Amino acid sequence: MSTINTSTGTQPIDPYKAKNLEDPPLAQKIEDLVDFISESKFGMLTTRLSGSEYLTSRCMALAGKENGGIDLLFHTNLFSSKTLDLTTHPSEVNISFLDQVSGSWASISGTASIIADRATIEKYYSPTLPAWLGDLGDGVHDGGPSDPRIGVIRLEAKVATYAVARRGIFGRAVETVTSAVRGDVPGFNSIREVSGGELEEWRRTHS
Repeated sequence: MSTINTSTGTQPIDPYKAKNLEDPPLAQKIEDLVDFISESKFGMLTTRLSGSEYLTSRCMALAGKENGGIDLLFHTNLFSSKTLDLTTHPSEVNISFLDQVSGSWASISGTASIIADRATIEKYYSPTLPAWLGDLGDGVHDGGPSDPRIGVIRLEAKVATYAVARRGIFGRAVETVTSAVRGDVPGFNSIREVSGGELEEWRRTHS
């Protein structure tokens, strides 16, 4: 139910979303989302724990993008708990990004796959990986491109929601106060939703 009947007439049941929701052309929606993800770089990856009903989140650095930017790649240790989580529950995955300064944010849900292909690993290899993996001193597990522990998480986006801030910190604060005084909700974000069908359409033309 998106509306509710009140003494003043039919009103949106979620006034904030109703006031801020926008639906620009698909190209603009995708390009703004991809630009924001690229600028943010770091996101919180949420998975379902392999042996539990609970969720957990981890900070991940974006390693690459595919299909016009909508499918995201991250490095992983193939023997880590997050790899086990994703192998057990590949379709229960979300990655979220936040810019605390602007207030913009993005949430992408999808299906994850673990890639151990050496060509893919070498393509997206980062020289910062040894700092996270360590060197075990055996000449093999050294964090280099041939380290057998290195894998890639590929998150295929199925649905996305994000918000582009229309105001800076000061502008948001002022509008929040004035809206509260008026009994209204602030309208300082542009909330966009990208459906599974729209993502598939984008893949068809950007693969």
